[in-house]
Amino acid sequence: MWEDRLLVADEFFLVAHNDIRGKARLHPAATGLGLAGGLLGELVLYGHIMVVDGDLSVVDRRPPADALAHTVLDQLVGEAQHRSVRTWLSFLAQSATTSVGERLSRAGVLRRRESRRLLRTTVGYVPVDPNAAAWPTTRLRVLLERSDPPPTLADAVLLGLIAAAGLDREVLWSTGPRAQHRLTSLVAALPAPLKELVAHTEAAVGAAVLRGGP
Repeated sequence: MWEDRLLVADEFFLVAHNDIRGKARLHPAATGLGLAGGLLGELVLYGHIMVVDGDLSVVDRRPPADALAHTVLDQLVGEAQHRSVRTWLSFLAQSATTSVGERLSRAGVLRRRESRRLLRTTVGYVPVDPNAAAWPTTRLRVLLERSDPPPTLADAVLLGLIAAAGLDREVLWSTGPRAQHRLTSLVAALPAPLKELVAHTEAAVGAAVLRGGP
């Protein structure tokens, strides 16, 4: 079961950050939007929300087991008048790096690190075990190069978001054309709500990076 592994946004976070120093590999806006897509993708996979024609709707208000997913669902329910997927991606992106970093910190995968410069304190997250932090990238690379084990639906969502954010080069590094073809095929075969979520995430990333902000 996909729930037995790290959740989609967690694995996206680890792929999007250096597995030793925790330094981001992407523009901050792209990282935040990719993570926001992951958080919404988790709720689609859990059966709590649907995405249709650019709008998001809550179909199951029962709280998910994961605390962060529960928080995001509560926000969606509390602001139900806002239905645009792009609006929610932009909103969640503002805090997604911190919220997912904290979730991984609570799970013992990352360590929270504060640093002070002049009057400003910045918070970062560094891997507790570099091998564990590198595993999602390695796992996805193997999935794309081999037929077994077959990728799960969560894997396909994760790969779609990785491609949408411009991270696919990290996963495809040193692979052959088969891996690129398989990635494209898996994303194309996603169910409509998840395929649309990936497409909106890609469009939001492109727009944000172009204007240099979230």
